[in-house]
Amino acid sequence: MIRRLWRLWPSPGLLVRLWLLTAVLAVLQGLLLGLLVPVLRALLRPEPDFGAATGWLVLGSAGLLAYCLLSALVAPVGFAASMELAVQLRRRLMGHVTTLPLGWFTADRKSHFVRTVTNITGELAQLTFVIIAPAITGLLVPITVVSVIAVVDWRLAIPLLVCLPAGLLVLRQTRRTVAEVSAAMEVGGNAVAGRALEFGRAQPVLRAAGLAATGGVRLREALDLHRLRYRRGLRRMLVPELAFSAVVATAYVATVLLGTGFLLDGTLPAADAVALLVLAVRFVEPFGGLGGHASGLGAMEYLVTCVEDVLRTRALPAAPHPVRAVPHAGIEFTAVSFSYGATRALADVSLRCEPGTTTALVGASGSGKTTVTRLVARFFDVDSGSVAVGGVDVRDYDHTALTAQIAIVFQDVYLFDTTIEENIRLARPDASQAEVLAAARAAQLDEVIDRLPAGWRTQVGEGGAQLSGGERQRVSIARAFLKNARIVLIDEAASALDPENEAAVSRAIATLGDDPARTVVVIAHSPATLRAADQIITLDGGRVAECGPPAELLRTEGIFARLSRQHEHTRSWRISARTDPARHQAAGDAGPSVETSVSP
Repeated sequence: MIRRLWRLWPSPGLLVRLWLLTAVLAVLQGLLLGLLVPVLRALLRPEPDFGAATGWLVLGSAGLLAYCLLSALVAPVGFAASMELAVQLRRRLMGHVTTLPLGWFTADRKSHFVRTVTNITGELAQLTFVIIAPAITGLLVPITVVSVIAVVDWRLAIPLLVCLPAGLLVLRQTRRTVAEVSAAMEVGGNAVAGRALEFGRAQPVLRAAGLAATGGVRLREALDLHRLRYRRGLRRMLVPELAFSAVVATAYVATVLLGTGFLLDGTLPAADAVALLVLAVRFVEPFGGLGGHASGLGAMEYLVTCVEDVLRTRALPAAPHPVRAVPHAGIEFTAVSFSYGATRALADVSLRCEPGTTTALVGASGSGKTTVTRLVARFFDVDSGSVAVGGVDVRDYDHTALTAQIAIVFQDVYLFDTTIEENIRLARPDASQAEVLAAARAAQLDEVIDRLPAGWRTQVGEGGAQLSGGERQRVSIARAFLKNARIVLIDEAASALDPENEAAVSRAIATLGDDPARTVVVIAHSPATLRAADQIITLDGGRVAECGPPAELLRTEGIFARLSRQHEHTRSWRISARTDPARHQAAGDAGPSVETSVSP
């Protein structure tokens, strides 16, 4: 465990001081206990030698004073080490996560990372002081005591020497068991937390179903499973804990019986017998206390594993001589294949997007559209083939230089809980006010700002909750304009928006494509966006099914033409109300019967 902790922290100076101080205190405690032997030998002889006893007592008093002074340093050093180690570990995690591919950040991994940085690192740093220091004491004090006993009478040291390795083996198994139980409990706890969050969010549905008090089936199942795991965990931990107590108790009883026997047969002086039996008690007390720390050590092992899992995640491979300038904004896929685990997303895809053009990616859900944009931004590396930007493989670029030339407008836009202006300035903090205003106008955001009471100073709320989906999209597009990146990737920006916002976002996307040096790749189904595109690439099952200008593909009987006709057909649907006179007559005073129908 100490080796694993040592590898986690980049500057473990405080950790070393804490552990060395704890080790010195433990050895000093054992040696002070060993002074009982000469003191009792001097006092329990037929003619007590008070002079000899006084010398040993003075030495013991000096040692006790040093012990008290050193003990006063342990607490502040320990607390300082805990806080500093938590800071160091969080910085290391945050630094490492910035090197990971963006594709790593799934919803589950993001929540696990947040928990690791916030809770796990704090708990681990605290346990390093609360558990490791007493564990060092609980091990070194018995070792020092048994060494003193062996010097006085090696026969009494035998049971205790056998107890040390046997007890440590049992503790090792206890620690492993606790780590496994902690992992299982963490899974169960996360499931309960997820279902509890769902319980809060789904209150309207649950109340309508009469389940407001009991919750849904999934919540009850999660609670039952967590309870079952807890019971199983307690049963698993009970056996090794009882085994450790049995080992320690057996060693102590054997030492007492041997000491009594040697005292009765005259081979062990009374003074030595009393001193050694007291020392045996001081062996048992701290060593037996290690059993109480086994669960803490097991929990630490689980926490260390959580941190190591994040730190072991491989960063994007860096080129030995990275390219730091993007020649132009052209994009080219050459025989690209890529899979998410066992799921094939793209298969032998070849396409080209010329600089200064807008390319629309079209296809059914799961056809590989989003994967294409992610590979351009190097969220992942391809399994085979190559993705080139400006004629250079994206793997050969300095990643910072590549991302500086790419702006991404996601379908789900995240805004920070600050003003609209600050959210736009994230793209380029040093931009002038005029540049920010120009970006907002180009993104059709100025009309939104004009109708907000606080204007530019409007607080958008956590995640942008104070703005509508279309307004958040306009802020995201304004970021792309302000960044002035030569490649803009847009993922379903106008989907699920009302007609007004859809039209505004479509106009903003069209404006993005007006720059002759900029390449725009957009995933869209909006007719306005598709008509403004220079080329359409239709994907089907991870392969390029067709490619060409929109007007040309509409004249074919291909996938794009079929999807366009279906989209136009659904846009012509209307909801109408029809009154049935016969039902109106039968209803009497109940009023007219109205039927609704959806028709093209």
